[in-house]
Amino acid sequence: MNGIEKITQRIESDAQAEIDRILGEARDEAARITASYRAQADAEARDLEAKNERAAAEQEERLVSAAQMKARKVQLAAKQEMVEKAYIQALDKLCAMPQEQYVAVLANLLVEASSNGREEAVFSKEDREQVGKAAVEKANQISGKQLRLSEETQPISGGFILKDKNVEVNCTFETLVRLQKAETAGAVVKTLFA
Repeated sequence: MNGIEKITQRIESDAQAEIDRILGEARDEAARITASYRAQADAEARDLEAKNERAAAEQEERLVSAAQMKARKVQLAAKQEMVEKAYIQALDKLCAMPQEQYVAVLANLLVEASSNGREEAVFSKEDREQVGKAAVEKANQISGKQLRLSEETQPISGGFILKDKNVEVNCTFETLVRLQKAETAGAVVKTLFA
């Protein structure tokens, strides 16, 4: 081997060593960067998984809450329907009282509702014919008032309307039950759903 070949071989050997060193450093740097990015990707994946789990839990909580609210609304509607039925039954029972008891109730209501004792009692057509006269007479007997049975009738299910010129006092059972409902609904709910 001559001198030039030795020098060329040496240069090639040095160059190869430099290439191997640079490639080794590059591989090490690539491995370090890959590990760094892999760690970052793993951390982001864990964060994303945690966020997805929280979002899923929040969505589940919202759905459960909405279902509970809907169930409460359905339950409340059912309770309101039952309370309404209770008042309808009360009205039906008032209208279905035995005649003697019905006359006594009407007479007492007439006495309580009368302000000057000279009003006119307007009943339904049926009540006017069956109990109107007896209720007015009994009320006058109890109180010494001079209430009159009106010739006029109204389409009411029970009770009466007391008239004096332009003033009317509504003592229909529908109205009395509705007024009592406003005052007693809480107690009825407690009784029905204790």
